[in-house]
Amino acid sequence: MKDSEILLIKRSQKGDVEAFEELIRDYKKIAFNIALRILKNKEDAEDISQEALIKAYSSIDRFNMKSTFKTWLYRIVVNTCLDFKRKKTLITYSLDEPIKTETSEIKMQIQDNKSNPDVIFERELNSKMVLEAVNQLEYDFKTIIILRDIQGFSYQEISEILSCNPGTVKSRLNRARKKLKTVLEIKIQEYEYQI
Repeated sequence: MKDSEILLIKRSQKGDVEAFEELIRDYKKIAFNIALRILKNKEDAEDISQEALIKAYSSIDRFNMKSTFKTWLYRIVVNTCLDFKRKKTLITYSLDEPIKTETSEIKMQIQDNKSNPDVIFERELNSKMVLEAVNQLEYDFKTIIILRDIQGFSYQEISEILSCNPGTVKSRLNRARKKLKTVLEIKIQEYEYQI
């Protein structure tokens, strides 16, 4: 950890709210993105990521500097999402569905600088199939795929976030990828059959 981050942590542990705000400034967006990918609902992700940040502030005095602050914080986010899912049965939404606001719907768009319609169609189809396949995985598999393959965390960081050893992370990730491959193969067959 950087000296500046350690200083902010120590100030936060003494109750300095401004220091904590500065400490989490760079982590808020990623915390929200993790929650969004796990919960698949923008409003829930906003609420749960905020709840996780409040939990982090409330328990910052117990942070012992043995892991990185980032890993510690994201473990709180993942655990808060898990607690939320246990308490509430969630309806699954596709990431391709529009985001509904109080007054309108917003379509998610991925910027693509290539104008070839065939390339664009194939990329969107592949992306849609992968996201749908990930969403079909059971929670443990989906979480580990999101943390490793989408968010890019290291095995060590994931082991700290999920409170398990790196060997378990590798094993679970291997099983998750095999399951994802199976689901994708079925989706591809279904698509080819439709053509």
